Amino acid sequence: MSDDRERAPRLPPRWFIRFVWSAHRAVCRISGGRLGLWRPKRGRWGAARLTTTGRRTGQQRGVIVGYIEDGPNLVVLAMNGWGDGEPAWWLNLQAHPYATVDVVNESRAVRARAAEGEERTRLWAGWRDIDRRLDAYAALRSSETAVVILEPRPKPS
Repeated sequence: MSDDRERAPRLPPRWFIRFVWSAHRAVCRISGGRLGLWRPKRGRWGAARLTTTGRRTGQQRGVIVGYIEDGPNLVVLAMNGWGDGEPAWWLNLQAHPYATVDVVNESRAVRARAAEGEERTRLWAGWRDIDRRLDAYAALRSSETAVVILEPRPKPS
């Protein structure tokens, strides 16, 4: 099998994935976002800090997420490092859809929603253009990976 899409993808151990997440979040926090956040470029995703409201505690929770742009919207995959179960940030957004996203030199107030139907298919294809093994990674999960749209909140009048 010479085609990478045919081989089952291998993931690093879960402890390593969690360590990298923690380290990335710490770098962003310590540097005030000067390091660890980047804008997407052609054929590459960007990294943003997403701050949600905890569904149980009501406290602010921050996480680093990869994103692509779709017009004014940011598009994120709720993938939990390709592990089973939904990521906590997505469960938080389902309970409290209003959040804040910090991208390079900017903070945005957003409202989250799951893409459905044709929109989901189109956005998934956009992610697949960046990672040709996306479908193989998604197949490691027992449930469908949500495509989350973070759309700008209207400014209060």
